[in-house]
Amino acid sequence: EGRVEVYHDGKWGTICDDQWDDRDAEVVCRQLGLSGTPKALSWAHYGQGSGPILLDEVQCSGNELSLDQCKKSDWGQQNCDHIEDAGVSCDPFTVVHRLFLFSPAECCPFLLPPLAEGMVRLAGGHSPSEGRVEVYYNGDWGTVCDDGWTDVAAQVVCRQL
Repeated sequence: EGRVEVYHDGKWGTICDDQWDDRDAEVVCRQLGLSGTPKALSWAHYGQGSGPILLDEVQCSGNELSLDQCKKSDWGQQNCDHIEDAGVSCDPFTVVHRLFLFSPAECCPFLLPPLAEGMVRLAGGHSPSEGRVEVYYNGDWGTVCDDGWTDVAAQVVCRQL
C-alpha cells in the first residue's frame, strides 16, 4: 500500500486522484504482481509526493494489465496539486509472481527506471520489502558483503528502493 508513482520520460511522478477509483487500484495491484482487495485512496492519503504530477483523469475498466492501457490524460497534462496524489492498498497482499517471463522493460517501461550503475534491489525475500541486497554494477546484479553492515546502511538501501 502507498502513494502511486510512475516512471516516464526519465523521471518519477505521482498520479492525480481525479476519477481515481477501485478499478484503477485493481490495475495497479495487478501490474505490481499483488493480490488482495484493491482499494483506491485519494487526497494524498499516504502523503504528498514531490516533483511532477505525471497522470490525471485515469479511468481503468479494471481488466487492463497496466495503467498504460487505461484511458487517461496525456503524460504531464493535469490540473492538480500534490494534495490530490493517488494511493492504493492491495492489502492483505501476497506476491503472485516472483519471476518475470519477459523483460520488465517490455512489461511496464513507464513504471520501472532503466537499469543504472548502483541501483539496488531485494531478492529472495518473502515479501517485496525484504530480502538479500543486490547492486547493479557493470551490467550484472551482485550481492553485498555484510562485513560492517549496519542499520544505517540498511536505511540507505530502503531509501533507494
